[in-house]
Amino acid sequence: MTTAHLEHTAHDHVHGPDCGHTPVPHGDHIDYAHDGHLHRAHDGHYDECEPAGHQPCDNHTHVHGPDCGHDSVDHGDHVDYLHDGHRHAAHGDHYDDH
Repeated sequence: MTTAHLEHTAHDHVHGPDCGHTPVPHGDHIDYAHDGHLHRAHDGHYDECEPAGHQPCDNHTHVHGPDCGHDSVDHGDHVDYLHDGHRHAAHGDHYDDH
């Protein structure tokens, strides 16, 4: 899964463990959920950290929802759920890995 390099400009807030935004483990770095999207520190600025392409999550039998026990993160026009070190988003009749 690749992630496009899209710089998030005019970002004055510094993300970190005590910034108040939900940290989201993502591969080799941490994203922070902020204003409906995810930011990651990159070379002195923040990037939008969004996956490229459609990545179905195979063999995902768990149904996510408000009482499923997993943390949720508002992400644009939907909600992602943090599960097994990545984010899952409902997509049709399956979940996608984000």
